[in-house]
Amino acid sequence: MSDLTHNLPEELNRPLQFQPIFKEKIWGGRRMEALLNKATGHLPNCGESWEISGVSGDVSALSNGSASLQQLLERYQGLLTGQRVYERHGNEFPLLIKFLDADEDLSVQVHPNDAQARERHQCLGKTEMWYILHAEPGAELVVGFEKDTRPEEYVAAVESGELMDLLHREKVQPGDALYIPAGRIHTIGKGIVLAEIQQSSDITYRIYDFNRTDNAGHKRELHTEQALGVLDFKAYPAYKAAYTDQLNAPVFLSGGEYFHTHKWWLNQPMQRNLLALDSLVIYLCVKGSCRIQAGEGSIQLEKGQTCLIPACIADVKLQPEGECVLLETYVPQYHA
Repeated sequence: MSDLTHNLPEELNRPLQFQPIFKEKIWGGRRMEALLNKATGHLPNCGESWEISGVSGDVSALSNGSASLQQLLERYQGLLTGQRVYERHGNEFPLLIKFLDADEDLSVQVHPNDAQARERHQCLGKTEMWYILHAEPGAELVVGFEKDTRPEEYVAAVESGELMDLLHREKVQPGDALYIPAGRIHTIGKGIVLAEIQQSSDITYRIYDFNRTDNAGHKRELHTEQALGVLDFKAYPAYKAAYTDQLNAPVFLSGGEYFHTHKWWLNQPMQRNLLALDSLVIYLCVKGSCRIQAGEGSIQLEKGQTCLIPACIADVKLQPEGECVLLETYVPQYHA
């Protein structure tokens, strides 16, 4: 990769920021503006802000409007994403970065893995992670089953309206992190704002939606049969990431073959050499403010903002203003 650090295109030799894509959701609210300083405009129930997306129909555009993420990927290939990442994913951007505001409970849902999604939808599966930014008192998530469950037990509970009795509830607070592999049943409870890092996929199988209706009185579609074939019915001893904060050092939160995410709690400048990762690196600011210098450019990243460091940039300087918290995500080395 060392040859990629010389004579970089000006367009790529800097941190890249993109215009957020706001999504109206039946369960969304107004906290994007209050907590993350998002100008959501006319949306009364903004549930999601897609920060960096290569999903067809929702491709991010650079903040200055000069190019889309897809155009940059096709133009620069491994210079943008990393050579090994490009060899695996080609012109399919591998990650989707979001903020979510759950003013009401999301539907109980599950996502397929890569093989299932390729066969059924010709796209990637969806493994994700959550980092909690805000939680009202008593707010909780549903993640996984409370005990190992037989498929026939699950089907009976769905048919009788007693599914929630089988599921594990987890109270959360800011700073909690959870890894949600494909196949794990889950939902985000009301009163929670979080950052979501996931595979580049928008495939969701909705299992239960609390019998709610939209403004026209219609219930949303359920995907009961599709979900049955992808669910992991095993219960696990812990669902939250176990980690201890460290000042001015990266702390691993969660991840697997699709992404690794570290937390940086900073109160002094730090220099990072990223070349050995051979991957794009994404920073999300979840507290405070930080100047990020990379290549020939620098940006001021505020709470609720995100940037992408192209893989061809070797060194990054993180300069917090006072105290800040960043999430750092990249695509790890993969061995088939």
